[in-house]
Amino acid sequence: MEFEKKLKRLEDIVGKMESGELSLDDSLKLFEEGVKLSRDCQSQLTVAEEKVKLLLSVDADGNPVTRDFSESDSDDDN
Repeated sequence: MEFEKKLKRLEDIVGKMESGELSLDDSLKLFEEGVKLSRDCQSQLTVAEEKVKLLLSVDADGNPVTRDFSESDSDDDN
């Protein structure tokens, strides 16, 4: 699932849980899903942050450091 869809689903879950209209069982199921989505989103953000750091890196002389992203780095489904 794309990052934006995960984030939207997470927002939906929070809204439902904040409404206070869910049973305990439904709340626990949504909480579990929300925790997984939150971890997935954090993982994707960490990968994106590393890519940005790589793109902005320079060597001691101020020259851009270039390196191809590995195949796993470009995986948009994380």
